[in-house]
Amino acid sequence: MKVALHTRIRPDRIADYEAAHQEVPPELVSAIRDSGAREWTIWRSGADLFHVIEVDDYAAMIDRLAGLPVNIAWQARMAELLDVAHDYSSDAAGAVLPVVWQL
Repeated sequence: MKVALHTRIRPDRIADYEAAHQEVPPELVSAIRDSGAREWTIWRSGADLFHVIEVDDYAAMIDRLAGLPVNIAWQARMAELLDVAHDYSSDAAGAVLPVVWQL
């Protein structure tokens, strides 16, 4: 399945956000893949971020990542940079953007 998400960077932290993504911990990348994600791409338009994730089961991926120390540390780092963060709560599956049209 593919899911799309929208998050937003604090306008004064764009450079920090982009720099952080040059240093994503390999342990986190492995955990994301082990949780069923095959691809995760993030696009930026100004302070808006659009994520497309190709994953077996998005809700299961979020559930598995939510309690991992490496993800908790990463999310704390991202919380300093984001106005709208990726949701790891039990309602996370409802945060995906609905498909409006597809070719």
